[in-house]
Amino acid sequence: MAVQPAMPRSWRRETKPHKFCPGCGHGIALRVLGQAIDQLNIQDRMVFGCDIGCSLLAWDFFNVDTVQTHHGRTTPVIVGLKRARPELVCVAYMGDGGGYAIGAQHLVSAAMRNDRITVILINNTQYAMTGGQMAPTTLPGQKTETSPYGRDPDMTGHPTQGPEMVATITPESAYVARGTISRPKQLHKMVTRALENQIAGRGFSFVEILATCPTNWRTNAKNTWKFIEETMPTHFKVGELKVPEAFQAAAGGEGARADG
Repeated sequence: MAVQPAMPRSWRRETKPHKFCPGCGHGIALRVLGQAIDQLNIQDRMVFGCDIGCSLLAWDFFNVDTVQTHHGRTTPVIVGLKRARPELVCVAYMGDGGGYAIGAQHLVSAAMRNDRITVILINNTQYAMTGGQMAPTTLPGQKTETSPYGRDPDMTGHPTQGPEMVATITPESAYVARGTISRPKQLHKMVTRALENQIAGRGFSFVEILATCPTNWRTNAKNTWKFIEETMPTHFKVGELKVPEAFQAAAGGEGARADG
């Protein structure tokens, strides 16, 4: 029988099992973040900021200083903390609504300023906590509570390509990637690099994470996994979009992308 890996040291054991729905992708994403915090030994100088929406259920997830903000305002709150206390490692954690809808202006401004923070954004293609309404990341033809016949791009536009946008407006010292909970080892590398880039003081770091939501997708285990492994990547390409030279040099200059 395989030995299961230990719970990350940076997790609060007394708040587990967590509050997310069965099959939700947030748990895997937060496990990866916890493992990265442990690996980098930064628990004692971490500040974790979480948004409204499903993200708020992470407010008691870690044994680190945590702040929960108004919807869409996690990025500027974390920017303020980082500017006031630059020695801290500051993470803004949010969903696609908090980052690409109500909080879009803050994400764009922080990226353009190259603020030395790390933003982790969960993309599950809809507003999950409020019942599964259409979000900026809802796929063409996808049915939600507010697009019962499927999203029509002619009426509501195409899904937001967040990492592609951030990569375009940030300088070369930024780190930008899109990972998926279906590839946790690759995701761990991305989240670790995003934290390392902040620790080194290089620039803005952004990781979008494709995540599951079987509750609102109304999918069983098989179809949930098929959606995240086969359907979502056709619209949201997984990989590193911008990698600072320091990482490329450490890897011997090999590929800026991580599609494997």
